[in-house]
Amino acid sequence: MDIVVLTKGVPDFREGQVSFDEDGHLERGKTPTVMNPNDKHALHAALQTKVRHGGRVSLMSMGPPGYGDVLREGMESVYADDLYLVSDRELAASDTWATSITLGTALEKLGMPDLVVAGFKTADGETGHTGPQTCWCLDVPIITHVVALDIDEDERLVRAKRLVEGDIEEIETVEAPLPAFVVTDPEFEPSYRTAGQRLTLKDLRAETRERARDYEEYLTTWDHVDLNLDPDYIGLDGSPTIVSSVDPIPKAPAEREATMVDPDDPSAMQEVLDAMRPLAAGATGGAEAGGD
Repeated sequence: MDIVVLTKGVPDFREGQVSFDEDGHLERGKTPTVMNPNDKHALHAALQTKVRHGGRVSLMSMGPPGYGDVLREGMESVYADDLYLVSDRELAASDTWATSITLGTALEKLGMPDLVVAGFKTADGETGHTGPQTCWCLDVPIITHVVALDIDEDERLVRAKRLVEGDIEEIETVEAPLPAFVVTDPEFEPSYRTAGQRLTLKDLRAETRERARDYEEYLTTWDHVDLNLDPDYIGLDGSPTIVSSVDPIPKAPAEREATMVDPDDPSAMQEVLDAMRPLAAGATGGAEAGGD
């Protein structure tokens, strides 16, 4: 089994340092980045498949050079064998359409894997378009909102349960021939059914800890020239989406009150000590009761 997981770095909104240029485009190089939370479900699906059926798992992302850290984190999570980063200034400001063309081309260059897995949507764009659009570029079957899956290697099929939302939530069981594209739902939960699978998981974890320390040795970086991409169809020029406006992200309200204390004020520091003493006494009360 050859499996590729598409993952992305997204702004770490907790830092409160999201940077935009004057045209409203996110400046990713100036913004703290973390792995997209929904991609972790895709990582779990790939790891489960590797544990059950063997093979290789590759992680692929498109973004600035700093995304190497996101891929390293992904390697540690899914125990991946190798990493691919598509990184180029020509790709800056790509919308989902231009991103999908780029990722689809990269997957074709890599050689169409048996299974491509993507997360439900990203925390920055929240469109949910990139996975299905990339699949459209590859012309393979797609199963979305997957909450459970397995592979029938003899029949070359992926069988999956997917969440169908309507007036009520229903679970639909479907199958598709390999190669195929899977988009995991946030409800996806990995399952390791046997002791052998759990032992395999343990062995993979130990192997990957060593590999992730030197993740750059397993990282391949491609630019638009490597992928033979026309600049007119990638990046900002190849993106039909227009950003009409950007609203600043408000800071979350404080949940606790804080009192500022001058450390050079003896009376203020005494008040802090008086407030902490009962808590410290409670923590050590057992020892005092024992006669220490």
